[in-house]
This record gives sequence, structure tokens and C-alpha cells, in this order.
Amino acid sequence: MLKQDVVRVIKRRFHLPKPSETWRNAPKEKAECVVIGAGIVGLAVARELSLKGKEVLVLDSAPTFGTATSSRNSEVIHAGIYYPSNSLKARFCVRGRKLLYHYCSQRGIPHNQIGKLIVATGTSEIPKLNQLFNRGIQNGVENLRILDASEAIKMEPELHCVKALLSPASGILDSHSLMLSLVGEAETNGATFSYNTAVIGGHLEGNQMVLHVCETKTLTNWDGNTPLQLDLLLMPKIVVNSSGLSAPTLAKRFHGLNTAIIPPAYYARGSYFILSNANSTRHPPFKHLIYPVPEEGGLGVHVTLDLDGQLKFGPDVEWIPHVPDTTNFLNKCDYLSFESSSRRRHFP
Repeated sequence: MLKQDVVRVIKRRFHLPKPSETWRNAPKEKAECVVIGAGIVGLAVARELSLKGKEVLVLDSAPTFGTATSSRNSEVIHAGIYYPSNSLKARFCVRGRKLLYHYCSQRGIPHNQIGKLIVATGTSEIPKLNQLFNRGIQNGVENLRILDASEAIKMEPELHCVKALLSPASGILDSHSLMLSLVGEAETNGATFSYNTAVIGGHLEGNQMVLHVCETKTLTNWDGNTPLQLDLLLMPKIVVNSSGLSAPTLAKRFHGLNTAIIPPAYYARGSYFILSNANSTRHPPFKHLIYPVPEEGGLGVHVTLDLDGQLKFGPDVEWIPHVPDTTNFLNKCDYLSFESSSRRRHFP
């Protein structure tokens, strides 16, 4: 999506109608577990719930699984260096990395533990590099090492730095193969997937959450003025909101839910730049992931390799001030995701 298109979408500022206007005549159905969003998190949750013997229904507004940020990222398995010590993110990243390597190995999912170098390009960045090293040790990341410039350049001759932090536990994987495996296991254990199905809100009836559901085409064709008719009111015992970029917006539309517990959303768009030289995939200039010292808003523009040897730089960060409700619920956040295909650039 081009920048002018983004501006045009933002200016429309569609707002979905209040639920009281639309839910009265919709049919009702009960369910045990509903997972909203068929990205990597939703698929993993659906698989786990189905393995526990739960009846699981996964809803996604896209025509298939993993069409948003789950397929628009660096496909990196992170070691657990960056997050504050004793935080849930740190604990989940370290344990999740070990579980993910084991899962991929057991199921033949393509992956490679190629390691990562976080580099300081000037002496002013060395204290931050040391902080990352200490934090990683506290988080339980294995085999971290601080390298001087000569050691780092010996590993990566095209690299220019004054010091580097080596993380041998970092790696890459094929995200589509991973998602395909999760879908297969969830379906084998009885989970049902309903694509082109949008959850646009909900309300509480006592302790019961009632989800407002419509077909994607209904939302796509809606003019923004006439009442939006719901196709279904779904009453699950368990609701998991794993709708990615849409999650905070959707949570705010669960009427009766305490909005104070919903974290604010900060949207950003990023671009990747692909090294397209004919020899780059056969003989890539780097063998490891190369990251700068982190910057505000992300981990900085870094060098990643995919399993075919394709090298890319990115993402940069461009903050987005507002996202319309309909854009969120239709999963059309290409201009927010880190790798919108329309914004890929190529270096000769």
C-alpha cells in the first residue's frame, strides 16, 4: 500500500456501530473455546488447547492462517537477551526458544542455529553492549561472549565494529512450515478453523462473554453508514484474543470489560531491503545474524538470512498515528507490518 493510500484510509476513520444497535436479531451459538486470530500465537494456543481435549474454534478474517505479522518478520529465534531480568518476556523467550528448537527438530521443520552478533560500531556503544551481556547472563542465556574487534572480524570479514556480543543460541526458521505444523496438529486433535470470519466486538452477559461475529465480506462491503448486521452471536466458555495488531482495538470493543487492563497500542511500519545480487544467495557476505545496539522503537536495522541464503536489511521504523477499526478487523494492516511486500526494496 502506498503512503497516499495509507493517508486516505486513515482519513476515512470508520467507526463500527455500538453493539446494542446490531446484536438483537443475530442467531446465537455456544462454544467451548474460541481463539481469535490464526497467526503463530493463535495457532500455538489452539494446538495446546486441543491437546488438552478442549473443543476449539479458531476464527480469522483472512482467507487462511498467518497472513499478517506472522509472515512479515525476520523469522529469527531470539535467545532472550533484550528483556528486563525476571520479566515474563525474558522467562518466556528463554524457555520458548528451547521448546521451539526441540519442536522444530522433532517435526523436521527447517531451522538453523546460526548465532547472532550484536555489534558496537563506536566506543560510546560499548557500555550498552556490556549491559546487554549482563542482562543476558541474568536471563539465563547460554554461552554469551564479548568479542573484541579482531575476533568479530575474523568470524565475519565484512563486519566493521569495535566490539561485539556473540549469541550462539540465536537462530532462524521457516515460519510457514512452523505454522503449517501447528495447524495440522490442532486439526488432528479436533480444532476447527473458520476463515473469512471477523470478530468485531463483544459484550458481557453476567459472566458470559458474547462475541459479535460477521463474515469478512459483510465487513468489506459495509459503507460505514448503514447499520452493520451481525451474522452470529457466539458464546464461548473460554476466549483467547490473539488477533495481533488488532488485539487492543478488539479488546476495547468487548463491552463490559475493564478497559483499564488493556495496554495502549503503538503502531509502526517498517521496510526490509533485500540484497538482490546474483551471488548473494550462493555466497552471502555474512554467516551470522548481525544486529546493532538496540534503538528506541525496536532492535534497529539488522542483517538477517533466511534458510535459502537470502540476505535482507531491516526493518526501519515509521510510526503510524491511527488505524481505523475496519482496517484492524479485516486484518489489512500491511502498511503496519514489518514486511509489507509493497515496501520491499532491493540493493543491487
